Amino acid sequence: MIRSIHAFVAVSALLLTATSTADQAIAQANGCTACHQVDVKLVGPAYKEVAARYRGEAGAREMLIDKVRKGGMGVWGQIPMPPNSTISDADLAAVIDWVLANGQ
Repeated sequence: MIRSIHAFVAVSALLLTATSTADQAIAQANGCTACHQVDVKLVGPAYKEVAARYRGEAGAREMLIDKVRKGGMGVWGQIPMPPNSTISDADLAAVIDWVLANGQ
């Protein structure tokens, strides 16, 4: 029984890591990492800052999806975020979910 639990935990960790890596790759492929990183503020806020600001906020996921699609300015400073209309809906949702999970 203990072996089964350990195996389950190990497999779950591998799957979670693979998903996280895939979501980060989607962000990179769509130009997000030109301005954002997990731990470091570049042009835009770090993903961990975004996660901390919106953690537990109702509607945060949908608001962030809309913000990426339409772009915006003034929330994190005066440098505007350009709209990203080319990322697919599924990829955008995956990236936003990853960001809200602290980019992990």
